[in-house]
Amino acid sequence: MLKRTIVLAFAGLSLFSVTACNTVEGAGKDVSSAGRAVSDAANDVK
Repeated sequence: MLKRTIVLAFAGLSLFSVTACNTVEGAGKDVSSAGRAVSDAANDVK
């Protein structure tokens, strides 16, 4: 019973870490896109 609980907990944590990684990657892409937009707008104003 304890071994099964440990395996299930490990599986849940693994799934959570993969999901969190995708979320962080998406947020990084959003921030990068926003930074590029601001940089492009600044260059257009020059």
